[in-house]
Amino acid sequence: MKTANDLRLTVTLRLLDDEGQRRFGPGVAALLSEVREKRSLRAAAASMGMAYSKAWRIVRDAEEALNCKLLRSTIGGRHGGGAALTEEAEALLTAYQLLRDEVSAFAQERYQEHFRDL
Repeated sequence: MKTANDLRLTVTLRLLDDEGQRRFGPGVAALLSEVREKRSLRAAAASMGMAYSKAWRIVRDAEEALNCKLLRSTIGGRHGGGAALTEEAEALLTAYQLLRDEVSAFAQERYQEHFRDL
């Protein structure tokens, strides 16, 4: 029989609306993190193995649900186009990541306490 030491706990945080629809969670956070790093929605989507159209749909749905812009885009030209997170997106992503880390650490402590003898 497996013991608690052979298993691991994972915690997933999602922000839901009043109807229980997912509006922000690990997928949107990962996409925004990739955009921050790659400075391009297309490059972020590609690095995640995601179609560009799906990435745009995810961003648009989150923007609509949160009632704020998440990306600032620039169109091609001499230096090429790109995307950057808005101030609201930076704040949201930072708050989400901090909460995720705090909740995960708390859950790990509780897991160890409640399952250590199993």
